[in-house]
This record gives sequence, C-alpha cells and structure tokens, in this order.
Amino acid sequence: MAHSENPERQPGGARTVRVPEDRAGQRLDNFLLGQLKGAPRSLVYKLVRSGQVRVNGGRAKAERKLDPGDEIRIPPVRLGEPAERGVPARGLLEAMEASIVFEDARLLAISKPAGVASHGGSGISFGVIETLRALRPRESLELVHRLDRDTSGLMVVAKKRSALTELQALMREDGGIAKRYLALLVGRLPDGTMSVDAPLHVGLRQGGERHVQVSREGKASLSHFRALERRGGQSYCEVRIETGRTHQIRVHARHIGHPIAGDDKYGDPDANRRLREQVGLKRMFLHASTLEFALDAGRTPYLLNAPLAQELVDVLDRLG
Repeated sequence: MAHSENPERQPGGARTVRVPEDRAGQRLDNFLLGQLKGAPRSLVYKLVRSGQVRVNGGRAKAERKLDPGDEIRIPPVRLGEPAERGVPARGLLEAMEASIVFEDARLLAISKPAGVASHGGSGISFGVIETLRALRPRESLELVHRLDRDTSGLMVVAKKRSALTELQALMREDGGIAKRYLALLVGRLPDGTMSVDAPLHVGLRQGGERHVQVSREGKASLSHFRALERRGGQSYCEVRIETGRTHQIRVHARHIGHPIAGDDKYGDPDANRRLREQVGLKRMFLHASTLEFALDAGRTPYLLNAPLAQELVDVLDRLG
C-alpha cells in the first residue's frame, strides 16, 4: 500500500495520496491540512469546494470521513516557506508557552487565552496550533478539538496519532469526554439549575460567517446550567455539555433568556455595555474549565483543569 509519505506524482503537479490505516475516520479537511502544512483552512475549503480535490476520482465534501485505501487527489499548491510566512509574534509564543497546564508523552493541554483563534485562516496567520508548532518544530502536534476565538480555557493537543484517534472517537461518543465550562449569564437563572435540550442548526451569513440558531431541523444538543453564585444580579454558572455543537452554550444561554455576559454575537448589547462600564468586562465571560476522559479503553483516566482566566476573576470580584 502506498502510504501518504510516498505520494504518486501526476502531470501538472497534482499528486495522489492513499489514506493509510491510521487515518481511518479522519475528516477530509483535516487530512488535507496535514498534507498541506501551513495552508490556511480557508484555502483547503476552497480547493474542496471547487472540485480540485478528488476522493477516489469523485468530488467530496470537506466533512467526509475517510477510509483506509481511499485515494485523494491533491492539486499543486504553492505555500511560502516558513521564513516567508513569518513566525508568530514573540508575545504570542511566550503566552502560548506560559499557557501549558499539562503535558505527558501523548498529550499537551493549554489554557487558551481569549482572542486567540484555534488555528489560522480568515486573515489570522497564527492560531494555537501554528504557534505551538513553532514552539515545538520537531514534534507532531494535532488539535483534538477547537474553542471559539473569544472563549478562554482548556484545549487538548495530541502529540501522537494514536492519542488523536482515540480522543476523536471519544468525542463522538455520548459522554465519552465530560466537558465543563464556567460562564456568567445575564440576569438571575430561575431555579439554580436548568437543562436545555434544543436542537441547533448552523447557517451561513453573507461573507461566510457562521450563525447558529435553535431549529427543529438542527442537530440534537443538550446543555446543563447550574448557578454557583449570584453576583450583582447576574448568575455565575457551571455549564456541562453532552454534545459539542458550534456555539452551543452561547445559543442555549440566549434561548433561555440569559445570554452569556460579553457575548457580542448572541448576547444582550445593553447588558454588555453596562458590564463593560461598571465592572470592566471587555470580553465574553465563557471559560472551558475541565475535561475528563480515559484513554487505553478506560484504563488511563485524565482529569484536566484550567483555572478561570484572571481578567474574569477580576470581573467577579468587582460584581461583589
């Protein structure tokens, strides 16, 4: 079997890569990002949409899951050398180094600062993964999952392909990975606890921006909100999610009439302005705090934590 390391060249510079066994179940877009090191995600989507990428001779969607032996046609793409593309700013490199909260032979976990994208693209040269690769050029690092740019907190990066495969399988299982977030919701959450079972549909606005809404046509989505404290008329909550839909917590919070404080997309502009003026909340108050899972078929448990970002601790203190 011709592995991806030995692609067959075709006239015109295109190449055909056969999917190896250890890439079974990987999405086409993620496979291409691994093949086209340094390519922005937006370029990968453009190549797929335009039909320049083929799977077994036919067009395919970016989210297609690949099987071992699938033949992927990859068109010629000229990417600048790393020196041409530049390197992450020193401040970003230092912030990413300082954000590491856990590491072993298989995994690296960081507490992502708010405002840093998970990966480059859409005008952003360097996200979490590009910056970590610049810090660790000899290591093979792959994102296990993503966080919204404006959300801070725990992100896991795989250092080994086997860990990536196992974690992505757990992500697809109900309850395979327990995820907890900390959030400030506008107003008083009525009974202290509330479960939201509301399907979510991802739509695209002009310019390609994703906008998510509750819709019967959407995918099943379940979030559990629990008030930890009431501060200054707002509700400081722990949120546990059983599904990992795009913008899930943000849209579910709005759906129950208590949007996340500081959310400029799904939030309450008046409340956001008041909180900015009164307690200095300049960002969305949503933080991924805990991930719990087990590798090696349940034999090796992990409980990873990222403490609440300091600027959010300060906001809570000012709320009194």
